[in-house]
Formats: sequence, C-alpha cells, structure tokens
Amino acid sequence: MIPALLVLNAGSSSLKFQVFEFQVSEFQVFEPQASEPQVLESAARGAPHRLFRGLVEDLGGSPRLTVRDRAGAVLADERLGAGAGHEDALLHLAGWLRAHRGGHALAAVGHRVVHGGLAYGGPVRVDEAVLRELERLVPLAPLHQPHNLEPIRIVRRQFPDLPQVACFDTAFHRDQPEVAQLFALPQEMTARGVRRYGFHGLSYAYIASVLGAYGPALPRSRVVAAHLGNGASLCALDGGRSVATTMGFSALDGLPMGTRAGSLDAGVVFYMLREMGLDPDEAEQLLYTRSGLLGVSGLSNDMRTLRARAATHPGARRAIDLFVYRIGREIGSLVAALGGIDALVFTGGIGENDAATRAEVLRAAAWAGFTLDEAANAAGGPRITRGPGPAAFVIPTDEEAMIARGVCAVLDEARQPAL
Repeated sequence: MIPALLVLNAGSSSLKFQVFEFQVSEFQVFEPQASEPQVLESAARGAPHRLFRGLVEDLGGSPRLTVRDRAGAVLADERLGAGAGHEDALLHLAGWLRAHRGGHALAAVGHRVVHGGLAYGGPVRVDEAVLRELERLVPLAPLHQPHNLEPIRIVRRQFPDLPQVACFDTAFHRDQPEVAQLFALPQEMTARGVRRYGFHGLSYAYIASVLGAYGPALPRSRVVAAHLGNGASLCALDGGRSVATTMGFSALDGLPMGTRAGSLDAGVVFYMLREMGLDPDEAEQLLYTRSGLLGVSGLSNDMRTLRARAATHPGARRAIDLFVYRIGREIGSLVAALGGIDALVFTGGIGENDAATRAEVLRAAAWAGFTLDEAANAAGGPRITRGPGPAAFVIPTDEEAMIARGVCAVLDEARQPAL
C-alpha cells in the first residue's frame, strides 16, 4: 500500500481538507477497529502530490461533504446528519477515504494552526505538551486557534498513535528583523510575548517557493505579496524571506477585511469600553465579526456582492474604496521596508479572482512604476503588467501543499539517525 497524508484546515463551521500521496520509507496503517497499527513498506517516491481535495461546510447546521479529484471532478456530494460537528465530519471523512483509498493508507495528518507563538518557528509533531502550549495562544487568535486545535484533539481520541504535525501561519515571519517585530511598549510586555507575529505565513511561504516559475530573478527580488480574501494582509519578501507584514499581534491588524476592522487607533477601543458601555467580549466581537467590509458597507463581507451592488449602493462603493485605499497605503509602507519594489503578487480569493480590485490597486500604485495590462488582468494573468517597470502577477496560493511539505519534513527528520 502507498502512504497517504490528510491535511486539515478547520474553521468554526467548516473543514477544508486535501489528501496527498507522499514518500516515506515505512509507515503504519491506522484503522479504528484494529488493536495495533500495521507497519508496511512504502512504494511511493517523490514529493507529495494531491489525490483529493474537499470541504465539509455548514457544520452544526445541515453539513455537506464535497470531494473532488486532482482534476476537479466531483467524487462525492453527500449530506451529513443535521447538526453534525467536527468529530462527526472527521469520522465520516475517514470512512469515505477508507472506501475510496485505491491502494492508499492513511499514515499522517497535517494541520493548519494559525498561531505558533514564540516557541514554534516551523512545523512540529504534536504531543500533549505541544497541544497545551498551543492552547495557551488561544487569546492571541480567538476566532481561529480553537477551531484549528479541535481536529487535533479529535484525531488523538480516535487514532491516538497516528502522527500529527502542526504547521503555523506565524512561523514564516519569525525570522523578521527584531525591529519589525517590536511594539513601542514597555519591555516587560514584550517579554510576555506582546509583539508583531504576522499571519498568512503558509500562503506567503508557498508564494515564495514558486516565484522562480514566474521569473528567474524573482526569488532574489523585492516582492510585495498581497493575500486578499475574507482575511487579508500584505507581506514584504526580500529574497523570499519575510521582512515585514501588515498583520501584527493578532489577525485583527492591518488591512480592513471581510468582517475585521484592521489597523485601529487603540483609543477607539477605550471609547467603546467607556463611552459605548461595551464589555471586552462585546468589543472583541464587534471588531472581529461586525466591522471591515461588512461594517462599512452595511451590506455584505463578500466582495462579489459589493461589486455587484457598487453602482447603486453607496455603502458598497465606500467599502471597496476603503479596501483599495488601505492596500495602496500599506504597499507604500512595505516598499519603504524593502527599499524599493520589483514585483507585486496577488493571491487569495479576492486577489486571484477579482480583476477589478487588482486593477484599482495597480492604478493606485502607479507611482511605483506599475503599468496595468488590462487584457492580461481580465484574463487572470499570470503577469498583468507591461513595460519596463516592476511586474505584477496573479499566483494561486496553496497552503495545503505547504502543510504537506512541512509534514514530510518533520517525519523525514524523525527518521534520520542520531549523530
């Protein structure tokens, strides 16, 4: 049998997943009914490659499982029981995979975990001590971390010997210059971990890893990557390494997002507490779930809806304009951090699919030398600028592929003999 790796990216009401075939010298087959895992030799060779991808959505409501093959053909479209949660979804998925494994056997699970704190600058195999450390970081990412950790607990209950590896969105930014990570706060707060961490690191790591396919000089260049989606941020890459990013202590910082406010004068929070009478939990909910594009437009957090209504709904147009304006300002700050710019990369749901947003951002960044190629942008790129100035590209991200690579690296390291 050939080893397979399950990659999970869990949200509050959804579970995205991909299944990869990967190389390992020997592996164990884990079945729920088996008393002991079976050790087998692997026939797989080469880097991990995708077998399936899918989504379980509307968990807690009327969940639906969708699975597609590597070409995008639908292999499954199934309803789960009403009210099914993450554990039900994982067990249903495990059953589906066993029935359709085609010579593959599950050998490991990789997880996207938003926050790794100061302790984890790379992927790590999860044990009880690691899980406790990650739980301590929940206050730093309250909308993401609890949901990222829940599938880890479930797998530990159902398959206690199955190797699990956590891969972190913060890890890619851990080697930024110290000055880029500091707030102007008393040193005792910095010592307690109050600093800029940055997020979307798995996406940016993937972009950095494929830049060479879009231009031989790009891996050594000054690049601003724009991960634009319901969560949005920018990252300055110098030679493929993160030197600055717009998100900071939490995933609330930086650009306005679907429902998040982005950068905010801290005095606004004091005003909310003192003058509006909100308690901290209410203020947190407002800033995370009722602000951003949704709050400004009064209509929607979905850019597609805002674009469709922009001509007749003033709030929709205002939200789009603010989003583009703030992207333009932050590009300027990252160009300053880089000392110039050679390329701009658009990725994420909006970055990859919304030509109008890309065009507006590039027009706002014309001062940096960008010349929009209207036809190429409408076609989705990959290069969407022309002329001798800096180039702009549309590059689809693949966070799950980065997780798969991270899992393989951790398992390979574990198999190396001690020196």
